Amino acid sequence: MLPAKNTEELLISITNENLYVQLIAQLNKDFQLANVAASFDSTNSPTELKKQLFAVLLNLITKQYDDYLNLLYRIDVPESDLAKLKNDNLTTSMEEITYLVLKREYQKVWFKHNFDKI
Repeated sequence: MLPAKNTEELLISITNENLYVQLIAQLNKDFQLANVAASFDSTNSPTELKKQLFAVLLNLITKQYDDYLNLLYRIDVPESDLAKLKNDNLTTSMEEITYLVLKREYQKVWFKHNFDKI
């Protein structure tokens, strides 16, 4: 698992490790378990995934805050990472939260891929 500094690097790592389809499946699973009506398609490009996830998270934080918090809890985004965010601009914050969500989902997929074989 390579440490990625931003969403683009992270999505490149995911694609290079052939974990993109598993990442989409994990996202869909967690969104369903959090009762958030959104789904992602593995035929979309990583750039489209980033844009779609950003839009869904932005909608949740502005219109359904309780569902947003429930989703972050379900995905298990570390509170310490959220606390480090600078809240000066909603768009910038949402880009960082999108990265944190994708990073956590990638961690889940990576561990399953590498340790379920044991």
